[in-house]
Amino acid sequence: MPGKEKDRPRTGGWRLGRLGRTDVLVSPSLVLMGIVLVFAAAPWFEDSSDHPHLLAAVFAVGLYASVFVHELAHVFTARWYGMEVPTVTLHLLGGETAIEGESRTAAQELVTAGSGPVASALIGLAGLVASGTSSGSAGDVLWAFGWVNVIVAAFNALPGLPLDGGRVFRALVWQVTGDQAKGVRWAAWLGRLTAVAVMAFVLLRDDAFSREHLVDIALALLIAFFLWTGAGAALRFGRRTAQVQGLSVAGLVDRTETSGLDLPPDLPSLPLDLAGAPLLRAMAARPADTYVVVDPAGDVVGLLHARHVDDAYRRNS
Repeated sequence: MPGKEKDRPRTGGWRLGRLGRTDVLVSPSLVLMGIVLVFAAAPWFEDSSDHPHLLAAVFAVGLYASVFVHELAHVFTARWYGMEVPTVTLHLLGGETAIEGESRTAAQELVTAGSGPVASALIGLAGLVASGTSSGSAGDVLWAFGWVNVIVAAFNALPGLPLDGGRVFRALVWQVTGDQAKGVRWAAWLGRLTAVAVMAFVLLRDDAFSREHLVDIALALLIAFFLWTGAGAALRFGRRTAQVQGLSVAGLVDRTETSGLDLPPDLPSLPLDLAGAPLLRAMAARPADTYVVVDPAGDVVGLLHARHVDDAYRRNS
């Protein structure tokens, strides 16, 4: 669906402020969606108030506040695992948390992704409980607020990327198969199926093209477009992930005799069993043209040349 040491480029939104090292942005599209929400939700409050649009505006503000809390759940869990979160953006269809780096394990991915829908579900349940102890306009607003958050949680939990549930599904496939790229591919295709299902659900109703349902069609188109394009980006990420997973020290090591070579004493070393993203992180942490490769016993078994890693990545693409 969450300070800066240096100025970071910010695109696609107005900066509201900063939460620690995270910039909070609002996309102009949120204003448009807020106006649509006010007019769409106003009929819900016509029976309990003479000012339904005012109550709808309160509902819309509360809804986007809950979306922000949803994104904050992602922020805090990502930070817990040591990942940087440069921006949180509230936009037309909810929010987006930009997380730098990848989860190192399937469990980290599952917790980071699942925290958002859990937060929305808890907020929704709290709203429904509060509506039962309130009367009149306040009760109606809390009831609508609660149910919409429950729906947001359920929708986000669907097992297709780019939804949070897609990231959870990706983590589960990764955990079971040991193949992160396979999890991305499967979850991305489920995301595209979800996009098709959203449009089919709206268009296959008997009265789908009546005037009162034109807003539903427009909203479904937006959601389907968001899901389809997000799933496409995930598929591209899956291909890059597969390229990275194909890299390994054991497969690229130059086992030329090293005993007679005049190797610099400060040449960094890499373990023979290193592969995939951990290999690239280790190389980024200690940049060099050549690395000494050691086996589990600590014996030197060869050299790894950075250019060979670059060549292998390009061959896999």
